[in-house]
Amino acid sequence: MRAAVVGSPISHSLSPVLHNAAYRELGLAGWTYEAIECDESGLPALLASLGPEWAGLSLTMPLKRAVLPLLDEAAPLVTEVGVANTVVLAGRRRSGYNTDVPGMVTALSAAGVSLTGDVLVLGGGATAASALAALRDAGARDVTVAVRDRARAGQLLTVADRIGIGARLTPFGPGEPRQAWLAERGARPWALLLSTVPAGAADDWAGLVADGEVVGQVVFDVVYHPWPTRLAVAAGAAGAEIIGGFEFLLHQAAEQVRLMTGRPAPVQAMRAAGLAAVTPSSDRRHRAGR
Repeated sequence: MRAAVVGSPISHSLSPVLHNAAYRELGLAGWTYEAIECDESGLPALLASLGPEWAGLSLTMPLKRAVLPLLDEAAPLVTEVGVANTVVLAGRRRSGYNTDVPGMVTALSAAGVSLTGDVLVLGGGATAASALAALRDAGARDVTVAVRDRARAGQLLTVADRIGIGARLTPFGPGEPRQAWLAERGARPWALLLSTVPAGAADDWAGLVADGEVVGQVVFDVVYHPWPTRLAVAAGAAGAEIIGGFEFLLHQAAEQVRLMTGRPAPVQAMRAAGLAAVTPSSDRRHRAGR
């Protein structure tokens, strides 16, 4: 059987390492998982080309919303958040699922995060929509969301209303509106700062964290490559607890393995393979000697 992660850009993806490690641990001889470069315009043709030897696809940017009209059926969570990051192929049907939400929930739970305080989400795209559902499931009742363009945040606000979580918008980029908002808020810490934006997009916020203008008790950055991000470095130096994108990637991938194979994912084997792939060999030798 075959499976793949699909998106653009895709060359950096760690998903093949995680999924192939799971297949080896489960003894699924003949199962393979690859990375396929594909944008929104190419997705219909790609899906149409997949034969019965295909078990499913993992979807990353920019395909998590583009795939919706191409599905035969969607899990309730996909309908709720308007985002699918997984397509299971069986019986010539395309079934859409969202494993980003349970992946985030598991990462937050494993870190022992309490959402009794204020929550700030950076970004207003597909991953942010999944983040709202994850935060709701983790106990949050309302969040502040920093977006680049309020006029384009309608879809996110619709999701927030649908799932029953309050979402207040604030400016993402530098300038007078954001400075006024920061000055009004003062030095009150955020219980959680969750960045859902691509690598490098939150670098400006890293400066705010380093300067003490934004304080997060826990900082969760969904980026895993390159790691650590500037935001993670600044937050760590400021004394915040850090949740890295690898934990998110691992747990959403584990749920994809379960959906595609019908068997529980070997999370520890997947974790070991992933960490070996992202940790320099010299560092691995150092850790082994401690």
